Amino acid sequence: MTSVVSSPPRTIRIGSRKSQLALVQTYWVQEQLQKSFPDITFEVHTMSTQGDKILDVALAKIGDKGLFTKELEVGMLNQEIDFAVHSLKDLPTHLPEGLTLAAITERENPADALVVHEKHKDKQIDTLPEGAVIGTSSLRRLAQLRHHFPHFTFKDVRGNLITRLAKLDAGEYDALILAAAGLERLEMSDRIHQIIPNEISLHAVGQGALGIECRTDDSELLSLLKAIEHPQTRDRCLAERSFLRSLEGGCQVPIGVNTEISGENLILTGIVASVDGQKFVKDTVTGIANNAEALGIELAELLRQQGAQEILSEIFAVIQRGS
Repeated sequence: MTSVVSSPPRTIRIGSRKSQLALVQTYWVQEQLQKSFPDITFEVHTMSTQGDKILDVALAKIGDKGLFTKELEVGMLNQEIDFAVHSLKDLPTHLPEGLTLAAITERENPADALVVHEKHKDKQIDTLPEGAVIGTSSLRRLAQLRHHFPHFTFKDVRGNLITRLAKLDAGEYDALILAAAGLERLEMSDRIHQIIPNEISLHAVGQGALGIECRTDDSELLSLLKAIEHPQTRDRCLAERSFLRSLEGGCQVPIGVNTEISGENLILTGIVASVDGQKFVKDTVTGIANNAEALGIELAELLRQQGAQEILSEIFAVIQRGS
């Protein structure tokens, strides 16, 4: 009689950036998968990305092609890790050959949040004083806020979330604009002074969701990762990413979005703005949610007809000149 030797359970290596927020997000994914698959070992391996190392240059001037993801992607392709956890807003819409977006987790609040210095605790964004120094490293936020509040002074702010808040509290800024989801995940919701209304600032593509990237040929892992996928969030984010990809916009371009699910329909709103806030085009499309990517393409074409490509071309030219 032939004895059958069963292979030991697989150990799966999860790649993460080293920042506090990245690790909180990665450990959450690890916990969810461990609950679903108790016989599998999930190990976290950390790496530093280019975006983590260069902290004295505005994000838009560094470039956006894998700024926070490239090192993790190389790790996957070299078989050093099996999958990576990203803030989906940082993940480029064009992935390297051999890698795929395997799952998108349930979205936290995707909105931008106003965080103020103590002296402005009685203010909202529309009542901050003229000349107030607003910290943001996002061209998207900068363009939309300049449109609505040209009387503010905007100043770049880099570093992890804790570093940025320390700079605010030290008086370098009157207020910061940050992702509400990041503050919530770090249990700092008490620092959220105001959720910025959509009418003022549409959020970044994928903001508030986590994107799980892995090798395309790892069918076993692809199947496992579906356990933490959130279908509605996936539809919303695929529409947003398709919109961004169709406009050939990167993570550091003034493109904002908002998505809603209503029954079987998905409502996608998008904006493209010039960095000075003077030019912008905005529109909305509605369609079947399971046709999400086609909706993104439709909206991109609609805004292109209204001048979006000209706005983006001007921005790309300025960035390439290093202005």
